[in-house]
Amino acid sequence: MSRQIHSRRIEGLDKNIWIEFTQLAADYPVVNLGQGFPDFSPPNFVKEAFTRAINSDLNQYTRAFGHPPLVKILAKFFGKLLGQDIDPFREVLVTVGAYGALFCFFQALIDDEDEVIIIEPYFDCYEPMVRMAGGRPVFITLHPKPVSGRLTTSADWVLDPAELAKKFSKRTKAIIINTPNNPLGKVFKREELQVIADLCVKHNVLCISEEVYEWLVYDANEHVRIASLPGMWERTITVGSAGKTFSATGWKIGWAIGPKDILKHLQTVHQNSIYHCATGAQVRNTKENAFTAMNVQR
Repeated sequence: MSRQIHSRRIEGLDKNIWIEFTQLAADYPVVNLGQGFPDFSPPNFVKEAFTRAINSDLNQYTRAFGHPPLVKILAKFFGKLLGQDIDPFREVLVTVGAYGALFCFFQALIDDEDEVIIIEPYFDCYEPMVRMAGGRPVFITLHPKPVSGRLTTSADWVLDPAELAKKFSKRTKAIIINTPNNPLGKVFKREELQVIADLCVKHNVLCISEEVYEWLVYDANEHVRIASLPGMWERTITVGSAGKTFSATGWKIGWAIGPKDILKHLQTVHQNSIYHCATGAQVRNTKENAFTAMNVQR
């Protein structure tokens, strides 16, 4: 009698569109419009910091949850943006890209049959990560509202508040939002985020806010962080990416920021899976705060 080799939790999750797209882009002379990465080179001071770190022999393990100088500047920088006094060692986790932060969230916080609301269109890893954790994805679609006299833009794709409210149930554990949205490009307005926030507070639901494109916001759009809204800091994990910010996606450095009572569970998954990120890639120029340069890249 044959024995099943694979775990049930990975059934149906073996296909990945990015593996296929990356191979096609390598095999043919085409422009890769699949994976998301900025079209500018990493700033010189970022590359110089990485090079200097390697040449200075920062090639061994650092602190598992994030290189101390990096978590300190992340806490200081995003603390101002979120209006919070962030503990760098208990409320910041450096991960292997935003992917790592998302994985830690779902594995740490989602149990069997927990429902996670996912807004469509969505980045492809959300659904399989929820299912791998034993959760059940619940989808709600952005719909284009009618416009006249101009072209439709991503801002015209909106949630129906009544429809969204119906998606929350006794089993709802979390909602995942992505602003600016991949693949649509939509930047959620404060009013839209407030609707989501009110429902999260009402139903005591967690929120994971993926904001890896936060510095690629153009025209009159404003990036609003849902964790900055009333009642949301204590229930939100905000995910960011140095790779997207500095156009160094191959370095795979991301982070999760949130209240210590939630983040500690992500740390547990992190320490028992990948444990540690590349030390050199976490080093930033101490003479020039790299994060002050993010506005320049917008």
